[in-house]
Amino acid sequence: MTETYYRALGGGRYEPTVHAQGAWREDEQHMGAPSALIAHCIDRHEPRPEMMLSRISYDILGIIGLGETDVHVETIRPGRTIELIEATLTTGDRPAIRARAWRLQTSDTAAVAGGTAEPLPGHEDPAAVPVWGEQSQTWPGGFINSLDIRRPVPAQQGRGTVWQRTEYGLVDGEESTDTARFLLHADTANGMGVRADPRQWMFPNVDLTVHFWRRPVYAWVGVDTQVVFGADGVGVTSAVLHDGLGAVARTEQSLTIRPMG
Repeated sequence: MTETYYRALGGGRYEPTVHAQGAWREDEQHMGAPSALIAHCIDRHEPRPEMMLSRISYDILGIIGLGETDVHVETIRPGRTIELIEATLTTGDRPAIRARAWRLQTSDTAAVAGGTAEPLPGHEDPAAVPVWGEQSQTWPGGFINSLDIRRPVPAQQGRGTVWQRTEYGLVDGEESTDTARFLLHADTANGMGVRADPRQWMFPNVDLTVHFWRRPVYAWVGVDTQVVFGADGVGVTSAVLHDGLGAVARTEQSLTIRPMG
C-alpha cells in the first residue's frame, strides 16, 4: 500500500494512487486530491516566502481521470506585493481543472485582526467518535477511506461538522506545505452534511473556491458545512475551515443536482 496520494514522475507529471480515487466513479480522482496537488505545484512555482496564498479558485472542466496527471503553472499577473498564478491540471490529454490563485504580501496586522467564526468543538471531545462506518456507507472510494473523520456533534440534513486528518503524504519524494495538505480536505465539505442520499441523488460540485485569511497549521482540519439545494437543480455548499488555532478559511462550491439513474 502506497503512503502518498501521488508519485512524482518529473517534469510536472504525477501518478495518482488509490488514495486519490473518487466517490462518484471508480476511474476518477476525488477533487480533494488534485486540489491539493495544484496548490502544491503553485507553492513550488517561483516561491516567495513573504507572500501567502489568499484565494484559490478551481473550475472543474470534466472527469478527472485516475491516470497520469500533468500540472502546468504560470504567473499571469506578476507584482511586487500581489501576484496572480494560473494552473491547469490535465489527465488523458484533456484539461480537467483550471485554477487561479492570488498571492499577497504579508505584514503585521495583529492589532486589527478579528471577525472570524467561533472555534469548533474539538476532535478530542469524547463525542467526536470516528465515523468510518458512516462514511464508507455513504461515500465509497479510496480518497474518503484515506481520511480519519470524526464528528463532534450529530449531523443534520444539510448541516455537518467534522474534524479530519490523514496519515498519508501528498507527493512521494516532494515536501508539501501545510497549505497544500490543508487543501486536501476543502472539497469534502460537500459530503459532510448531505441534504439527500448520494445513492439516490447526485450533487457534484463544478467548482471550489477557498479564501484564507492566515496560513493554516496542518494537523486536524475542521470542516463546518452548510448545504443549500434550490428548486431548479442548482445548489451551494458553504463551509468554514479550521485548524487547531481556530477558523482559517471559507469555501464555496456550486452544485448541479439530479436524480441517480
